[in-house]
Amino acid sequence: MAYFGLLSRRTLFGATIGGAVAFMITGVILWGGFNTAMEATNTMDFCISCHEMESTVYQEYQDTIHYSNRSGVQAGCPDCHVPRDWVHKTVRKIEASRELYHKALGTVNTPEKFDQHRPEMALRVWKTMKETNSRECRNCHDFDTMNPANQKKRARAQHLFAMEEGHTCIDCHKGIAHKGVTDQFDPEVIAELEQAWPAYQQSVPPSFIAGMELAESREAAAEQEEREANAAAREQQAQQIQAAIAKAVAGHAAAGTAVADGPAAGGSAADSGFGLAWDSVPSQQLTLFYPGQTSMEWVLNGSKHGGARVYTKAGDRCLDCHKGEEEMMGRKMVTGEKAEATPIPDKRPGIPLEVQAAHDGDHLYMRFTWPEANHVPVPFAEGGKMDPENPVKFAMMFGGDEADHANQSGCWGTCHHDARTMPDAPEAESLKGHPLASRLGLTGGVTKYLAATRTAIQGRSSPLGGWDKLKDEAAIKAELEAGRFLDLVRYSAGTGKTEDGFILDHRVMEGDSNGVEFTHEKTGGNWVVTLRRKLNPGGDGNIAIEKGKLYNVGFAIHDDFADARFHHVSLGFKMGLDNDEAEINITEK
Repeated sequence: MAYFGLLSRRTLFGATIGGAVAFMITGVILWGGFNTAMEATNTMDFCISCHEMESTVYQEYQDTIHYSNRSGVQAGCPDCHVPRDWVHKTVRKIEASRELYHKALGTVNTPEKFDQHRPEMALRVWKTMKETNSRECRNCHDFDTMNPANQKKRARAQHLFAMEEGHTCIDCHKGIAHKGVTDQFDPEVIAELEQAWPAYQQSVPPSFIAGMELAESREAAAEQEEREANAAAREQQAQQIQAAIAKAVAGHAAAGTAVADGPAAGGSAADSGFGLAWDSVPSQQLTLFYPGQTSMEWVLNGSKHGGARVYTKAGDRCLDCHKGEEEMMGRKMVTGEKAEATPIPDKRPGIPLEVQAAHDGDHLYMRFTWPEANHVPVPFAEGGKMDPENPVKFAMMFGGDEADHANQSGCWGTCHHDARTMPDAPEAESLKGHPLASRLGLTGGVTKYLAATRTAIQGRSSPLGGWDKLKDEAAIKAELEAGRFLDLVRYSAGTGKTEDGFILDHRVMEGDSNGVEFTHEKTGGNWVVTLRRKLNPGGDGNIAIEKGKLYNVGFAIHDDFADARFHHVSLGFKMGLDNDEAEINITEK
């Protein structure tokens, strides 16, 4: 009786203890039920229980690293789309009532309808993530705990830029779990969405700085090891050749026959190539890659190229982000996965190129060695060869920082979306009789040019480029006199033709080689092309290479009878005379 009397005793607000206990128990039960229901709707099984999700985004998600990865940690639908804290989670669940409404209407109940509405749904999610500083991403990923020593060069550069400028995860990482749709928006919409927010700026953690230093030291050590390995390989090859020559000489001596003049009389075959002992010249190993249709306009478009922000705002070079990724990038273009409408099956995505550079005070000498490859027929060229006369063409473009984009991208600034064989190239018929035909040499189509020679360049919506927006002749002449152009030398191995020219308002190829010389040979399964050029040839369109200055340089190989844009190209490198700061150091011999 005392027990029931206690329960009936009245407390605060006149309620009995028994009533309060009953209220608490009921509240716990109701809260437990509500929370159970909340959690039941917060699972991936629930998210894909409707066919709208299961047959579309879930299928795409299964091919991503968030679904399956080496660590076995899976990020499901709620991890990315539902906040963890109770208040924001509840708000999100209330917002989901809109999705129930559209479920009833059948707004996206077929794949076709889903794709029709996909851009607006994606934009809504992106905006939410932007406003919350990518809160759900940061539940798992955080700048403070990142180890850039285990990231690619491009990733750590982007993350450093994001911290300093105030970018958030979704600015760069759209479409990582579902089909990308950024190309369906006006580029201005994406550019506005990806603007840096000062509120998101943060100081760079000491651990991140230490990780970057570690990564850079590893990369420097790897490059040094590669250089030493190349030098050792050349030395071994030279010794093998010398041994073979000595054996041949001994054989002739025993037989009493004469030995023909040649390398045997003056040393090894490694001394060939304008008389330089190339086995003593340091080398640099580069990788050229197939670029597809990645024009300068493509590079500067953030909806197509994630590195556009650090390129335009931080002034990063292409090399800063992409060195070491050349083969991977080329593979995406070769297969048609990215920026290539006419892929060539089995075309090699990258070419390893060994570069050696020397000078004698008067001349520049450069030697380029790369492995020969089996012929891959081009499906859209007659006989499978674009240029049947030339199995290989080699080109080098170089200039000072004055040339448009040269400091960051090397020769990339000359490639535009409206050049011949590119997507927005004008029709040949429209070029006939055009007022600019004589000035720009449009007989074979629009060639390379620098944007600084145009009054405007269209870079956001098609057609891209600005080939016909040419400045007047006085302005072009001023650019040339100021050295704001890129020097160009080119060699065709099949015909033996050497060309010397430059890029400014168009590609100008002079009638003679102006003292530029090339030789080539095929040895040991490699192509070897050697260049000799005066350091200061004089004349218009020729860059004088001087000590104390760095030059921007890029290389191109038209491999396997290729022509036009279907070549392999390098990123932009720095070149200088006896300059340890240069990535390609031209050493005196």
